[in-house]
Amino acid sequence: MNGKSMLKTGTIDSEQVTEDLGYVRTLIANVILVGHPAGGDWVLVDTGLGPTVTALEEEVDRIYGRPPKAIILTHGHFDHVGGVITLAEKWNVPVYAHQLELPFLTGKQDYPPADPSVGGGLMAGISLVYPHKAIDLGDRVKGLPEDGSVPFLPQWRWIHTPGHSPGHVSLFRDRDRTLIAGDAIITVKQESALAVVSQEVELHGPPAYFTPDWELAKASVLKLATLRPELAITGHGQPVSGQVLQEGLEYLARHFDEVAVPEQGRYVD
Repeated sequence: MNGKSMLKTGTIDSEQVTEDLGYVRTLIANVILVGHPAGGDWVLVDTGLGPTVTALEEEVDRIYGRPPKAIILTHGHFDHVGGVITLAEKWNVPVYAHQLELPFLTGKQDYPPADPSVGGGLMAGISLVYPHKAIDLGDRVKGLPEDGSVPFLPQWRWIHTPGHSPGHVSLFRDRDRTLIAGDAIITVKQESALAVVSQEVELHGPPAYFTPDWELAKASVLKLATLRPELAITGHGQPVSGQVLQEGLEYLARHFDEVAVPEQGRYVD
């Protein structure tokens, strides 16, 4: 199933990558749909940007015709939680995130401000205007199970991949080595508006302007590289698979300091 929709709240693109895995691109960020459209439980991973929430809801209804069982958040940055309060309340579903991410999702702690000094293009240059305040999901948000399981997805496990945020997680399915990476790795140079528009596929570390801990970010990339994933869907950019993914991820892991860490910046030192 492949589809593209232009709706009132903005342009969104959707693609079914495998029979039980798809994604919706909401302007600059991806929302992942996990579960078979024909039937059974499914979950939404992240919710994209706030202005696209109506378009996302309509696209989800077109593809599935039923609400998800839960919303899983890879992390709580603004471009991954837009509309999460609206959708969780409308669908009456729980939201799950890592315990270390909960302060940012319950109004208790704001994220560090963005760092426009990392360079690399317009998206980084204007990053100070990006929201970094906490949202408040109240008691609707819950911590992910400590045993690494993912609610309603028995074949998947979550992996703690901090650095971009303290409680960032990625999801992995061992049977076919499918990775939902969030922003631990991405497949577009997110700092550049030109790259975001063109969507040329190339592996990168997390968006530099919103990454406060580069040592943890590097350790997370190394952790994902050891999994040798066959398919990856990331928080930004297009899916990547096979040799391109494995060689690109291995290179990123080995050369992270040179190719991912900015030469200067508020959080670099």
